[in-house]
Amino acid sequence: MPTALLWFRRDLRLGDHPALLAARDAAGPDGDVLPVFVFDDRLWGPSGDPRRRFLLDCLAALDGDLGGALVLRSGDPAQVLPALVREVGATSVHVSADAGPYGRRRDDAVEQALGDVPFVRTGSPYAVTPGRVTKSDGTPFRVYSPFARAWRKHGWRAPASSPGGTRWRTGVRSEAAPPAPALDGITLPPAGEAAARAAWEGFRDERLLGYADGRDVPGGDGTSRLSAYLKYGCIHPRTLLADLAAAEQTESVRRYADELAWRDFYADVLWHRPESAREYLNPELQGMGYDSGPDAEALVAAWQTGHTGFPIVDAGMRQLLGEAYVHNRVRMIVASFLVKDLHQEWTLGARYFMQHLVDGDLASNNHGWQWVAGTGTDASPYYRVFNPVTQGKKFDPDGAYVKRWVPELRDLDPRYVHEPWTAPGGIPAGYPEPVVDHAHERQVALDRYARVRGR
Repeated sequence: MPTALLWFRRDLRLGDHPALLAARDAAGPDGDVLPVFVFDDRLWGPSGDPRRRFLLDCLAALDGDLGGALVLRSGDPAQVLPALVREVGATSVHVSADAGPYGRRRDDAVEQALGDVPFVRTGSPYAVTPGRVTKSDGTPFRVYSPFARAWRKHGWRAPASSPGGTRWRTGVRSEAAPPAPALDGITLPPAGEAAARAAWEGFRDERLLGYADGRDVPGGDGTSRLSAYLKYGCIHPRTLLADLAAAEQTESVRRYADELAWRDFYADVLWHRPESAREYLNPELQGMGYDSGPDAEALVAAWQTGHTGFPIVDAGMRQLLGEAYVHNRVRMIVASFLVKDLHQEWTLGARYFMQHLVDGDLASNNHGWQWVAGTGTDASPYYRVFNPVTQGKKFDPDGAYVKRWVPELRDLDPRYVHEPWTAPGGIPAGYPEPVVDHAHERQVALDRYARVRGR
């Protein structure tokens, strides 16, 4: 009986899974499918503990859905997979295409190592596979808005059908997974496909209609919190977009689809410019000056631990350490503070986030940091400097978010929570003075931008 090998990566689900259907069809009615996950040190090693733990939990959930058939192996996929193919006599290997720089190189190496055994790429983790949406002349988009219009016009496939009739191969040796890291009190979301679908359905049915207004309020429950599930493919964006298409076309529905377009846009930028994961997309800003030395290091440490004296910044960084997640509006605020108030290179913040975020995604994270830093896809970003006080007052007016994550300020009147130094009794005990003068540092940042752009 033929065996098709299904190599899971960023598609840890059974529903809406085109590569699974391709593997089932390749195996035929008398064959079976061997589900495999490979712990690749090139990916496992750089991941922070929250992503490692969430991945292990997702794999455990997937194995349960497969009735215990998931085979785990460790090592270089270009060596592991050909050996496994020989071991089980597999006639084809099936994957969802990987659009990342390393993933593309790895898959090419695996395909070459497999020799005559077909390596079949079907689908991808995105609504539209990166590289498919281009300008009329075939060149890639550099700015989000025209990309989003073309993305919507291009459209996407309907969710894939249920994988009924799949016979999973059992009895193949599986290695032990790496030890689960201790998270020291970090609260992660429940893992796996069922949890992802429950999270989506709860948001869709209860909170989607208020998304346009609630999406920027970090103290509320206005977002879907699906980013970690999308990162690991516990749910596919097609599934979400199909439900959105069936809903009344309100501003909230459109805004949520826009967020999925942003995800596809950043993946598309990385597809065309793989070096932009770690290099400046806008090379003219490579000459920016950044601060260094013991004083700068102390300021970075204050930012990392949430002790800058700016409440909305500190709340965001403490949420990162407490939930391995930061609300999207607050991500922009804390990123701007590091780059433009503390004058640190965006790469430092991008690396720190990737170490601590459960939803850390190379394309979205690093290009989001470049957008804030003014080195990325925005058309005219150099003058944008987020004011942490005004941002806090606007998006957390009652101080609910700050008071949740900064207990030193819980007894303050909301009028003073974003400027505790103005409170009648002064700054509450245990909370620091602001580490910088925002107005001054804003001007320093603008002067540095002006100089580098004038060269």
